[in-house]
Amino acid sequence: MSNFRKIIDNTLAFLTVLSFAGVIIIVTIQIISRFTPMSFIWTEELTRYLFLYGISFGAPLALMRNEFINVDMILNRMSDNFRRYYEVIIYLTIILLSLVMVVQGYTFTLLGDKQQSATMPFQMSVVHASLLIMSVFLVFYAAIKIIDLIKNKQDYSQNYGGDDN
Repeated sequence: MSNFRKIIDNTLAFLTVLSFAGVIIIVTIQIISRFTPMSFIWTEELTRYLFLYGISFGAPLALMRNEFINVDMILNRMSDNFRRYYEVIIYLTIILLSLVMVVQGYTFTLLGDKQQSATMPFQMSVVHASLLIMSVFLVFYAAIKIIDLIKNKQDYSQNYGGDDN
């Protein structure tokens, strides 16, 4: 694995953990505040935004690590060569759809420049950028998967997402 990719993997993993840790901390503050006279109106909104970013950072990593749920009963019965071509088509489709999301995510991010968060001190473009970030990294990792498949680096000896039966 190249150093550049390792840095991206580690950064996305760290940001995923940080985002979900933020969700846990903010929800805990929400729960505790119910039993005190204090009220924090920003907690619900920030929880939503951190969750969006957690998904945006984690989804590309899940793609790279084959951690999405899949039904591999049919895939496991395919020859390695046929399965390789089949998966290249799947990853090309992911790239195509993700590129559409990159374009639309960019447009969506620009729309947020004119909107202010209801309870947080930032523009909504910060939140909208989560779609753009996720899409760019989905393209990046799907391209890596295709390269690995073409170079025959994909190991089919293990079944992803299921058992051996």
